[in-house]
Amino acid sequence: MTIEHEAPLALVTGGHRRLGGVISTALARQGYRLAVHGSHDVALDPALEQALSEADAVWHGFVADFELPDAAVRLMQEVADHFGRLPDLLVNSAAIFGQDRLETATSSELLRHYAVNCVAPVQLTRFLAEDSVSRNDRAVINILDQRLANPHGDQLSYTLAKQALAGFTKIAAKELAPKNIRVNAVAPGLTLATEDYTPDQVARNAAIMPLGRLPQPDQIAETVCFLAQATAVTGQVVAVDCGAHMQSYERDFMHL
Repeated sequence: MTIEHEAPLALVTGGHRRLGGVISTALARQGYRLAVHGSHDVALDPALEQALSEADAVWHGFVADFELPDAAVRLMQEVADHFGRLPDLLVNSAAIFGQDRLETATSSELLRHYAVNCVAPVQLTRFLAEDSVSRNDRAVINILDQRLANPHGDQLSYTLAKQALAGFTKIAAKELAPKNIRVNAVAPGLTLATEDYTPDQVARNAAIMPLGRLPQPDQIAETVCFLAQATAVTGQVVAVDCGAHMQSYERDFMHL
């Protein structure tokens, strides 16, 4: 691994488990030092823990509940205090995911999803942009969702908050280009099915993708790694979904 003071630093929110953990694993293997965030703990997925050990990765865990005002600002300050610098790469992967629709959505749920899925990424990006240290290239990568291309009525609060984050991706890419900060996004499709899905449901959903299969977590992480190093790319949203964004689905995949 690269010597610690030469290695780039990545902050991955929600980076201790599930898709965030896979992204952290890929970045560790690329030689990044890692600031791994969790909302209530930073207990690592076993695969991530093993990968960090095998890569001899330099990492530290940070806890911040993005539902609390300015928790994101405090997180970035803690990262800077611990590593002595702000990150070269920010991956906004942390998210909450509810099951509301228009007829059931409440103001509290709308605001809760907006705080975690949009406000926190905006605050983290703003803090990064205020860094007075001149660097050749820094990057922000927001994790979105393929559904934004053809939204449906399920998970309304989640969808609206992710749409706001997609809009911010475009705005920030323009605003921060003079600071050599690139802002891009990755829009995964159904990847790590939750316990809500039966094996038969997963198989049926795979069959209705244009490519006839589901994307794998490693493929999403590979795209994050590409965008982290693609110094001529900014303002882009890359769908990693086996073509799902090209089709309109009446309901969320768990209801099909």
